[in-house]
Amino acid sequence: MNEKKWLADEFEANRAHLKAVAYRMLGSRSEAEDAVQEAWLRLSRTDAAGVGNLGGWLTTVVARICLDMLRSRKTRREEPLELPTHDGIADPAKDPEREAAFADSVGLALLVVLQTLAPAERVAFVLHDMFDLPFDEIAPIIGRSSAAARQLASRARRRVQGTDETPDVDFDRKRTIAEAFLTASRNGDLEALVAVLAPDVVFRPDATAAGFGNIGEIRGAPGVAELFKGRARAAEAALVDGEVGYIVRIEGELRVVVALTIADGKILAIDAFADPDHLARVDYSVF
Repeated sequence: MNEKKWLADEFEANRAHLKAVAYRMLGSRSEAEDAVQEAWLRLSRTDAAGVGNLGGWLTTVVARICLDMLRSRKTRREEPLELPTHDGIADPAKDPEREAAFADSVGLALLVVLQTLAPAERVAFVLHDMFDLPFDEIAPIIGRSSAAARQLASRARRRVQGTDETPDVDFDRKRTIAEAFLTASRNGDLEALVAVLAPDVVFRPDATAAGFGNIGEIRGAPGVAELFKGRARAAEAALVDGEVGYIVRIEGELRVVVALTIADGKILAIDAFADPDHLARVDYSVF
């Protein structure tokens, strides 16, 4: 069997799973089909010999495609949800396609709730709670730390379960910490910076942000505090893809977005994004 035939067979074996992942993220059967088709195109251009777990690789690719689609949808302020119609479902167990459609209809209320989540929240929740993907694998898909991915899924879970009774209090606390971080940074107050950072805090820039200052990943409160000492003069506190953080605009143009992962009164992670493609899709609002 040649490689192309083998890839096609393996892809078909995973198609149903990939469609399920995409549909639960996007809430649109047609968009889910588009995402799966795009995954096939990417697979056909990839050297599969270096892929150890093809099913996992395809799930990751589909998740990233869906995340891009969700962010693009947010930018356009569109939330298409295709309400499924299932005529004549008398005995779905006798028809696999109707059985799948029936399952979709049962989960329709969940899809409606998922529409209200920020893109990164939605992807983290779907991959972890519905498809058991570990947070260590979800984190690189959404461009966040494992701790941030866990928090996003947790917040999404509370909203889905209708138990999100404390987000306003939690949000106010996180906003206070974020503003304290920015004030300390602007004032060059090293002691105040260390006070709001977790001892093992990690700063992670994307490739573009790293290139601005020739700075890579930094771990530990002393190093991160030193990095941000006197830096945040042009920063504005903002909500970034559902996370408290800040943005930097130069002459009105968005140049950097930063998401802060905050828990137990401390900043656990600082993720900086400056890639133009990412900035074009990110969902943010200034406080």
